[in-house]
Amino acid sequence: MCGTGHSGSTLLGMVLSGLPEAFYMGEGGKVRYLNNDRYPMRKRVCKICGEDCPIWSVFSWDRSRPLYSQIAAHTGARLVIDSTKSTDWIAERTGELFQAGGQSHLIQLLRDGRAVVNSRLRKYPDRDPEAEIQHWMTQVSKSMVFFESFDGPKLRVRYESLATEPDTEIRNICAFLGQPFNDDLLDYHERDHHPLGGNNGTQYAAARHRFRNPDAIFATVGPSRKAFYDSRPPAIALDDRWKDEMTEEHAMLFDRMAGSFNEPMRWGD
Repeated sequence: MCGTGHSGSTLLGMVLSGLPEAFYMGEGGKVRYLNNDRYPMRKRVCKICGEDCPIWSVFSWDRSRPLYSQIAAHTGARLVIDSTKSTDWIAERTGELFQAGGQSHLIQLLRDGRAVVNSRLRKYPDRDPEAEIQHWMTQVSKSMVFFESFDGPKLRVRYESLATEPDTEIRNICAFLGQPFNDDLLDYHERDHHPLGGNNGTQYAAARHRFRNPDAIFATVGPSRKAFYDSRPPAIALDDRWKDEMTEEHAMLFDRMAGSFNEPMRWGD
């Protein structure tokens, strides 16, 4: 998957993990940090299980061989789902997979930039709003260029469409992947997951319905975010908190810097 963070890639990965012989690895780029205590714990362990993950605690990346082939052999999967989003990472992994005779499919996730920027400022309140807006535009532009140049099956998906019409969108994505659709895919919270990296809130929301004690999972959220996720049903639903949370100052700054750029992605006005 390419695009920017806070655009639904963790949710989509968890949903697609329900496909036959599929494994959602989370942000696959985090395999670089496995078993390396020079990096923060959050970067080098499963976001659900922590250090005792039955998948990642016993995996070591042999960089002389295609990563996805190794993940497939390690998990018994035929379809490996990676939400790293870095275009450089995707290019490297798809290149080595092609050389090994495999096939990559690319999904670009798009979301109204106001929601993305607000989400980042909620998570990182001390960051400069102008820098966050510019970062979002840069990442979207880079993913657009990469998507257009990608030589293989590719599909654009809007987070808002996924969240408001999940049945329709997941059917379309399954058809794109050449995979069968089944209603159980939408019950992503009923399955075990072993993601590296990704969105803590989405992971917490899934795990709180899967485990009796969701506070024991590695992915944690602050009190206000925990209250938000605890109040929501497990079904896929649109997160439009930005409409209430985004300050007038930030909204005006966003419109001045990115209003025209965001127009194709604008949602909910």
